[in-house]
Amino acid sequence: MMNSINKISQEILAKLPLFRLKDLIRAVRACKTAAEERAVIQKESANIRTAFKSENPDTRHTNVAKLLYIHMLGYPAHFGQMECLKLVASPKYADKRLGYLGIMLLIDEKTEVLTLVTNSLKNDLNHSNMFVVGLALCTMGNISSSEMARDLCSEVEKLMGSSNTYIRKKAALCALRIISRVPELHENFLSKAKSLLNDRSHGVLITGITLVTEICQQNPEIIPTFRKAVPLLVRHLKNLTSAGFSPEHDVTGVTDPFLQIKILRLLRILAKGDREASEAMNDILAQVATNTENTKNVGNSILYETVLTIMNIESEAGLRVLAINILGKFLSNRDNNIRYVALETLNKTVGIETQAVQRHRNIILDCLRDGDISIRRRALELSFALINEGNVRVLTRELLAFLEVADTEFKQGMTTKIALAADRFAPNKRWHIDTMLRMLKLAGNYVREEVLAGFISLIASSSDLQQYTVQKLYAALKQDISQEGLVLAGVWVIGEYGDVLVSSGAFEEEEGVVIDVSDSLVIGLLQSILLGPYANQVTREYVTTALMKLSSRLSDASAQSKIKELLNQYTVSMEAEIQQRAVEYTNLFSYDSIRPAILERMPVPEPRTIIANNSTSDNTHTGHTASSGKANGPSDQDLLLDLMGVGTSGGSDIGGGDSSDIMVQSPTATMSPQQPKASNADLLADLFGGSSSVAPTTTITTSATSPSMNNDLMNLLGHSQAQTPKPTQPPVDPLEALGQSFSITTSSSPANDSVKGYEAYSKNGLTIRLVPSKDRTNPAIINIQALFINNGQATISNLQFQAAVPKSQRLQMNAATSNMVQPNGTEKQLMRVNNPQQVKLRLRISYDVAGERIDDIAQYGPFPEGAF
Repeated sequence: MMNSINKISQEILAKLPLFRLKDLIRAVRACKTAAEERAVIQKESANIRTAFKSENPDTRHTNVAKLLYIHMLGYPAHFGQMECLKLVASPKYADKRLGYLGIMLLIDEKTEVLTLVTNSLKNDLNHSNMFVVGLALCTMGNISSSEMARDLCSEVEKLMGSSNTYIRKKAALCALRIISRVPELHENFLSKAKSLLNDRSHGVLITGITLVTEICQQNPEIIPTFRKAVPLLVRHLKNLTSAGFSPEHDVTGVTDPFLQIKILRLLRILAKGDREASEAMNDILAQVATNTENTKNVGNSILYETVLTIMNIESEAGLRVLAINILGKFLSNRDNNIRYVALETLNKTVGIETQAVQRHRNIILDCLRDGDISIRRRALELSFALINEGNVRVLTRELLAFLEVADTEFKQGMTTKIALAADRFAPNKRWHIDTMLRMLKLAGNYVREEVLAGFISLIASSSDLQQYTVQKLYAALKQDISQEGLVLAGVWVIGEYGDVLVSSGAFEEEEGVVIDVSDSLVIGLLQSILLGPYANQVTREYVTTALMKLSSRLSDASAQSKIKELLNQYTVSMEAEIQQRAVEYTNLFSYDSIRPAILERMPVPEPRTIIANNSTSDNTHTGHTASSGKANGPSDQDLLLDLMGVGTSGGSDIGGGDSSDIMVQSPTATMSPQQPKASNADLLADLFGGSSSVAPTTTITTSATSPSMNNDLMNLLGHSQAQTPKPTQPPVDPLEALGQSFSITTSSSPANDSVKGYEAYSKNGLTIRLVPSKDRTNPAIINIQALFINNGQATISNLQFQAAVPKSQRLQMNAATSNMVQPNGTEKQLMRVNNPQQVKLRLRISYDVAGERIDDIAQYGPFPEGAF
């Protein structure tokens, strides 16, 4: 009887609503499955909806609290937005606090209900209770939209001058939200922000510095205005470093590290590029760097910010050396995060104080053996950045030792950078060749084709080392044919210089092993590669060509017959390219009179620049003194690619990556005026009825369309992809038409000076207007003429204008008529866009005006309907 009564009572209680938040929490925690939890939440949500309809103010507070808990669990709670507004309108502080909390959780700046909150916020910002004012400021600082920011800007500005430190602190944070949503309102807070820098309260001071930092970052032209506050900031920092123990602000023995870091960051912004401001803070930076304890993370964080400040301002050389030494100490720290930060910072500063960084070379190399893959990656980048003429032997030896045990994802990037370092800093050609040979032996499967092409070019241009090289490669192939890069290079060199190899006879390796060489042994080696387990189509293509080359270089009759036999086997190959080669080469034996001329040695190829992939770090480079003489740091093309979102994400530059990462071009046109020269490969093509294609005089290369690096090494062997028959009237490729019509001058555009166009940029006296028009030759292309108008009294010089479009579009830019714009003058630059649907341009503008260098970024698009 009692059991049935208990069961009935539990069923009745289960149907009743949960009147307290604690009861709801207890019921949710008692659920054993997700289905039970959903059932409890659904039932309680229904009860809360019913209670809201009854308009009972006594239960509203409890119901909103339960609804916020439901929202925190991830269930829908949007139906309580209006109830939160009603709680805000209540005169009770408890109701206001919960109401504002609900608004911050359930409403964002895009919600339409937000417009109803503005009036309540305005009333509470003028409330006599400072805690109510604080609630309103906190809410506005979290969810303010641009409209709300404009409406309540004056109230926030007034509260920044309040005598209450609690209100001043929150008002400064609210002002930070306002200028992030409406940047042009920063002028309203300039005077108040300056006054906050004099505040004695640490809370107000830290928010004031944060506000000034944001204003300076958004509006670099205002930095000189705040530069006058440098002595004041230095005094604050000095007081913090020399102050005694303060329980209120002490963090593990350091006085208010948060404020110290904020001051250092602002000083870094204010003193960048200004020698006078930098000199004013040199002493305090040296004091902070020497007196701050580095035994705990709090001190390390301050030291890190100090180092960044020293390296970003016009500091003294001794101070920069001190900063590098601090980073060197970080490398000895057991905390992986600190070591990572040190390596990342050294990567950014290696171009400034190279000699100081070189002193820590050994510990950087030790980081290559660290268990953390991120630290190994950063140490590897830094090791390549340290390479120069003086240490190239030592560092390359260490990097080759690491290559032997490196992770697979590192190897392709490492081989490219080792080749680049050897190409730039090799003390002699023999060392260069030995380095490349060792690299091919260790990681031949991860070598890019342009690296192999560069190696072959080096061999071809070093006539005195060709015998040495072909012997080394022959010996290496006798030991190992599993490394594809080694096989390809070896087969090519043996095919070209097989006569040199055979004529030299047996030779002795470094270990004292004597290696026999004869015509039959050379052919046998190539046969073993053909029949080996590692042979693929590319390898077979190389070997068949090398065999044909050797037919004109080896005089032994048995070797000649063996070559014919091997080539004849592949005349029925299932691979079309190899079958074609075998058939052509077999038929070529019938033309003994011209065969030696066709198979003569390839001319020395033009040297090609090896371009490393820098997709991870803007400051990654091999060596600090590049042969091009460019300054360290990101180039204009890199910055433009960052605008486009090309080549800046994801994998490391040391990693493997696909071949599309090999070379990154800016979206401007690459002009190729040179015509290809006739070669022996063309003679062979003519002999068998083929024809050689002629590249157009103008080509377009973009990061989005470049399929991969040209097959330079295959071109040396006459390799070409199988071609499909072309239709008699091929369809017009819009991108090709874009390239072919690129030579059209600006005058061919229908736009003229009388057309105003659309304003895309207007600052510092420079106005840029864009005039779009359809291309006359191809409707899939639009011409955009950029007009640079100087509205000021000073001449604008060194004008650089760059643009980027989404990846779905293609962009070409002609040169500007001039990089100097006279007062009241106008200059032009033509852009051409393929696939011009919804054109959106990201613009980078750099110019000098009134002795100041301006670097700015702007966006424009799409053009209005009917603009072109």
